[in-house]
Amino acid sequence: MHELLLLRHAEALPAQAGHDRDRHLSPHGQSQARAVGDWLAGLALRPEQVLCSDTRRTRTTAALALAPFTPAPPITFLTSIYDATPGELLALLARHEQAGRVLLVGHNPGVSGLLVALCPDLPAGTAMAPATVAHIILTGPIAPGQGHLKASLSS
Repeated sequence: MHELLLLRHAEALPAQAGHDRDRHLSPHGQSQARAVGDWLAGLALRPEQVLCSDTRRTRTTAALALAPFTPAPPITFLTSIYDATPGELLALLARHEQAGRVLLVGHNPGVSGLLVALCPDLPAGTAMAPATVAHIILTGPIAPGQGHLKASLSS
């Protein structure tokens, strides 16, 4: 893998008791996800592979963000991304190193922790707000300290 696109899901509606995985995007979140798609398409950042949490809000975020790309890149929905630690996300990405550019759509705190672990030039407390996408260039194998933040968008 040479490039990683790291995306935190867009703004979701508040959780109903016991149903966090089924949360819908808010109207603002839908607009955020479309803006991410416009940004990715504008920079010609079409992912070769998409790894996405299987929650409703991440699935919808991915669908809206990938809408500008025809045909759509292949998406793998994974339950394991939901509560993944940065280390677990690194291990998952290592299994997809053959792809040139991968998009990972997930949740905090895992995605923010992964961003900081990969990019040593970022402050330790850096957090990704909803619908933030980070374009990371990898300078070696997917491992802590092997990334450089090339660009990012916070919608």
